[in-house]
Amino acid sequence: QVQLVESGGGSVQAGDSLRLSCAASGRTFSPYAMGWFRQAPGKEREFVAAVSWSGSTTYYAESVKGRFTISRDNAKNTVYLHMSSLKPEDTAVYYCAADTAPIYFSSSYYNPNTYNYWGQGTQVTVSS
Repeated sequence: QVQLVESGGGSVQAGDSLRLSCAASGRTFSPYAMGWFRQAPGKEREFVAAVSWSGSTTYYAESVKGRFTISRDNAKNTVYLHMSSLKPEDTAVYYCAADTAPIYFSSSYYNPNTYNYWGQGTQVTVSS
């Protein structure tokens, strides 16, 4: 069993930055691939960013590329999402997720069904 707890959300102005954290517990963290997704009111959950188990490979949605950075610290069992140049359209609940058997991760990282554990989410609100 894996528990994921997100933190770092909040209300900011357009152009500001935030760093989200996702702390994992319950099983050895380093073999997991990790992802961040978000869901705005009335919309489906969408892929934001993902990182391989080693941290050497990252993936981003086009809408956040160049503004968001995903990273992980396996010694701290934590994955981060640094968000800069935030826009009102980034407003959503942000979820982290773990794929504990990332055999096909490089071809499926964007698919929510790839991930078998999810956090409870943290709200990010960006005002114009």
